[in-house]
Amino acid sequence: MGQKVLVISDTHGLLRPGVLELAGQADAVLHAGDVGKPEILKALRETAMGKVYTVRGNVDRVDPLKALPETLLLELGGVWLYLLHDLTELDLVPAVAGVQVVISGHTHQPKLEERGGVLYLNPGSVGPRRFRLPVACAWLHISNGGITAEPVTLEV
Repeated sequence: MGQKVLVISDTHGLLRPGVLELAGQADAVLHAGDVGKPEILKALRETAMGKVYTVRGNVDRVDPLKALPETLLLELGGVWLYLLHDLTELDLVPAVAGVQVVISGHTHQPKLEERGGVLYLNPGSVGPRRFRLPVACAWLHISNGGITAEPVTLEV
């Protein structure tokens, strides 16, 4: 049986009810930084039964958020994922490191592309709307070591 992983970023202190609803359907939640308020992680952990993995973004400057790691390497369902906030600060060669998915945020712009056998995913932002960018997140479906990504645009 596969895993359904919710990927979010850039909440900037705003946790929308729709995001909590999605988190309740997830086997795990990955947050690519700029959390904004510790209460966001508390609510996500309660909803997703503790399976929340988060990195620090550039706005996460106060305790306890500033104690979050800058990067996170984790394995879910036989797939290695690398989580960081700003893709321009990528500090490893994913394919060489055995990483199959690189997840980042920061730009608020959803992006999904495959390069050199590695899936690069920016889910977009689920926080306050910026410019004309959508309020967006993504699902990662992991099954038998395979990955599919499903972008999600939230109606707000």
